[in-house]
Amino acid sequence: MSLLVDYLRHKRDCRFKQEQRTTRIASLPSVYHAPLTPSDHQTLTAPLTDLVSAVQNGTTSPLSILHTYGKIALKAHARTNCLTEILIPSAEEWLSNGSVNLKGPLAGIPVSLKDTVIVGGYDATVGYSSFVGNATVEDGPMVRLLKDAGAVPYVKTNCPITLLSFESANDVWGTTGNAWNGAYTSGGSTGGESALLAMGGRIGVGSDVAGSVRVPAHWGGCWSLRCATGRWPKAGIRTSMPGQEGVPSVYSPMAGSLGDLRGFMRAVVGMEPWKYDGTCHPIPWRAGVEKEVEGKSLRVGVLRSDGVVDPSPACARALGMVEEALKRDGCEIVEVSPPDMYEALRLASLLLNADGCQMFESFRRPGEWLDEGARQMKRLMSLPGPLRWLYYLWVKYVRRDDVWAGLVKNWRAQTAYENWQLVRDREAYRTKWFEWWNAQKLDVMIAPPNATPAVPHKGMYDAVSSCGYTFLFNLLDYTTGVLPITHVDETLDKLPKDFNIKKLNGIARGAYKHYDAERMHGLPVGVQVVGRRLEEEKVLAIMQRIEDALGDDKYETFDLHSLD
Repeated sequence: MSLLVDYLRHKRDCRFKQEQRTTRIASLPSVYHAPLTPSDHQTLTAPLTDLVSAVQNGTTSPLSILHTYGKIALKAHARTNCLTEILIPSAEEWLSNGSVNLKGPLAGIPVSLKDTVIVGGYDATVGYSSFVGNATVEDGPMVRLLKDAGAVPYVKTNCPITLLSFESANDVWGTTGNAWNGAYTSGGSTGGESALLAMGGRIGVGSDVAGSVRVPAHWGGCWSLRCATGRWPKAGIRTSMPGQEGVPSVYSPMAGSLGDLRGFMRAVVGMEPWKYDGTCHPIPWRAGVEKEVEGKSLRVGVLRSDGVVDPSPACARALGMVEEALKRDGCEIVEVSPPDMYEALRLASLLLNADGCQMFESFRRPGEWLDEGARQMKRLMSLPGPLRWLYYLWVKYVRRDDVWAGLVKNWRAQTAYENWQLVRDREAYRTKWFEWWNAQKLDVMIAPPNATPAVPHKGMYDAVSSCGYTFLFNLLDYTTGVLPITHVDETLDKLPKDFNIKKLNGIARGAYKHYDAERMHGLPVGVQVVGRRLEEEKVLAIMQRIEDALGDDKYETFDLHSLD
């Protein structure tokens, strides 16, 4: 009986949140439903610093900026289903009652937030119906910092239930699509942000435990930075995996342009986040690092493959474009062979799911939809030991797939002793990378953010383990940024005629099952720029070097004139 009651509550709460969202959107003033005006387009294209200055000196009304980005949010939502909580009425109140500091470094700039971020008066459901009704009275520390900086939270955006997917779908809010092609995902777990930012949003906040701000930037066509732990505040959030520390999650900035990403990061660090969140390092913004990078001949390593899934033609082409641009810019390009990256994937996977998937499952109600990738992880975790061992033997010796076999061999809940051993191995692996990087004397590396462009909806059932290009740097805790470079070309990015998917390992087969350059034509393709721990200034400055060096070949953003 209790299962039936819980199921009925699940259906009721999902229906309530969707109806609430629809009502809130419909009840917004007519200005938010109107077409974009020439003035709106001027706001959308103005540099961040110009908008902030105009608000600070009183020549531009922050309410007019909110109107512009409110329009963009509604248009993006109509196309992609990217929004969860609609904060716009409260945002208007915050602007009028002084809750937002309009003299701060982000004065009047609307900021979108991943659904997990706590805003007073609004739920943070994380895609779980059991979290409906969990609104707090007060803002969390991260939102307090943003308001003190002058930013205006105006919407929250969708994420996957469990937060362990590169798709963003759940029963509470539905499925978020890609702005460029609705048949494909915008990524995850910060996929709502990437859909909004690709379609004209200005700045946003996401989280990343295996690539969750980087893959959405790559698949959706926006800019993101995965900060090292302690550089960006994370106090004041909800999660599906409280207590998980094997691969720490970080909160980080995303943006609709590189200039906005740099300005956003600089402003937040300038607010001294360690005064809002005790886990933040007291490291001020180091402008000298940026200047040093601007005129330096860089030594750049090119990571062409993670040794598990080779990049698809589209992703390899984007990497090649960046490589050639850096050569023209006078940089030294170095072929690299770093420590075994498959070992990182194995370690990180076990550390992240050391509880046997129990925590994220504990919040899920009977009958509640589970992401396809998480469902597969849970199914393998729940196999009885003897069956799992037989499956491992079959994969290794019958299918002769050592890669997939190595992942499933110990895919179960770990004991405390085993978890300590994994942490020991993680630290030893980090040391290998530290020493290897020192020997290579690299400034940064460039790499694909994923082996393929975006997958179609529910594609993560097959591609769930194809995450090594990003997951690696979560395990290492390296600062890593993603910038969009190009779009899939149906002619240039076809698979070779002799390509045989049956010859691939199980992880690669899952990734390539959905690769089709013709169907993917026009989808964004990005490149990852990798620095070491706490090198946010350096990575962002080198991302700027890359974008400048691309010149006329740089990424073409979404045409906002097509929205009306």
